Amino acid sequence: MKKILPVLFLLLVVIGGSFAWKLWKEVFGPGVKFATAHKVLLVPTGANFQQVLDSLKANGIVDDERAFGWVAERKKYADKVRPGRYVIPSGTSMNALVDKLRSGEQDPVRITFTNIGNLPQLAGQMAKYIEADSATMLNAMLSPSTTQRYGFTRETIISLFLPNTYEVWWTVKPDELIDRFAKEYKRFWTDERKAAAKGLGLSQSEVSTLASIVQAETGKATDAPAIAGVYLNRLRIGMPLQADPTLKFALGMDTINRLLTADMKVESPYNTYTHTGLPPGPINLPEPRFIDAVLHPAKSDYIYFCAREDLSGYSNFSTTYQQHLVNARRYQQALNQRGIFR
Repeated sequence: MKKILPVLFLLLVVIGGSFAWKLWKEVFGPGVKFATAHKVLLVPTGANFQQVLDSLKANGIVDDERAFGWVAERKKYADKVRPGRYVIPSGTSMNALVDKLRSGEQDPVRITFTNIGNLPQLAGQMAKYIEADSATMLNAMLSPSTTQRYGFTRETIISLFLPNTYEVWWTVKPDELIDRFAKEYKRFWTDERKAAAKGLGLSQSEVSTLASIVQAETGKATDAPAIAGVYLNRLRIGMPLQADPTLKFALGMDTINRLLTADMKVESPYNTYTHTGLPPGPINLPEPRFIDAVLHPAKSDYIYFCAREDLSGYSNFSTTYQQHLVNARRYQQALNQRGIFR
């Protein structure tokens, strides 16, 4: 019996050590390894522990529910579920995973948007990055309290959102996000830019409105200051802007290539063939480079411009209507040759 006791003790030590090692490995060792470097877990506002666990399993982040549950129970995670977007690196231990989720240590998202035509489109783009849906975002942007708070109208509020890349939390509330854009807008409008706008006799919103037209007219940054100069010349002499992009906006037909004479009769404050001055607000979300093109226009006597007949995207400029007609005919013939009639 005396010989058996040491053996039994040694056996218990080995078994206990093996169990301890297994437990340590399950809790502190590398967790599930992914084919990718990481996976993203979204925990919605109001989610409970079971919902988080279901998401972890569904996304393949946790395959050992028992080990995760054991750690979560001891850290009282069920009472401290925090919403957020969490990036989980491959091999994260159960202990580190619970600590991250329990602390609410979420990872930011980067919102990027360019080439936006209207607020519903902008709201839809934002909803791809944050918890709030597009309808909630759009309602917040168009809310009278929002437009009044930042000094815009329903037609000009779109100019508050400058195309760029913004880092925010996935759980950011619409009002908080709008406030973030407002701060970036205020930062963009330096004293120098404000002075330039004043020198043109335009408000900041009017600059954005004209910039949106220039942006719709050309994708060529080198032509933008010259086109801005043409429109400013027309404003100065009281001539209608006669901007095709505003007419397309009024018609709700932004993708058409050619406008017809009948189109120019549409009744809308955005029809700059029948209304002088600027339209009520931007027709798209102008990028900063086009705003700066308006603030620093090319000085010239040009009153007219027309897309080049080579369809390169560049424009021909002229000071007389007669030369403009020549340029316009060349462009129309080029469209006809390519079978572009609308």
